[in-house]
Amino acid sequence: MSKSLARVKAALESAGTLVTIYAMPAATRTAAEAAAAAGAQLDQIVKSILFQGQSGRLYLFLTAGGNQVDPARAAELAAEPLHRAGAEAVRRVTGFAIGGVAPIGHLTPLPIWLDPRLLDSTQVWAAAGTPHHIFQIDPKVLLTLTGATPAFFTTRN
Repeated sequence: MSKSLARVKAALESAGTLVTIYAMPAATRTAAEAAAAAGAQLDQIVKSILFQGQSGRLYLFLTAGGNQVDPARAAELAAEPLHRAGAEAVRRVTGFAIGGVAPIGHLTPLPIWLDPRLLDSTQVWAAAGTPHHIFQIDPKVLLTLTGATPAFFTTRN
């Protein structure tokens, strides 16, 4: 088991959340790939999108698969100008590679916001630390686990 996957599993277990992590035969790097692999609707996929502020701090936006982060709205929430975080910064701060960033189990605590559209579903699917592992969870439980703040920061694809 990879260190990234083990960290996600440990975070779920330490929170007392009993979910199954699924190893998918095909990649789940994109929301479309994850939805196809899980047999889910696109908006049931949790995208973990990281932005970096001028300060260097990273911010995590948990977004429904059919939505995109509106950079201006995200910057308002972060209270500083933002740009997409690079792969090196994402790995250094979260411990995950882009395409497998889980909403939990980060190496460094992050400010996190959650797209309210995710709360429209009874179950959502999120990356489990690798591009081939995902888990299904009640979005309200995910909200509690992540300590995220629900906020409107998206536009539709």
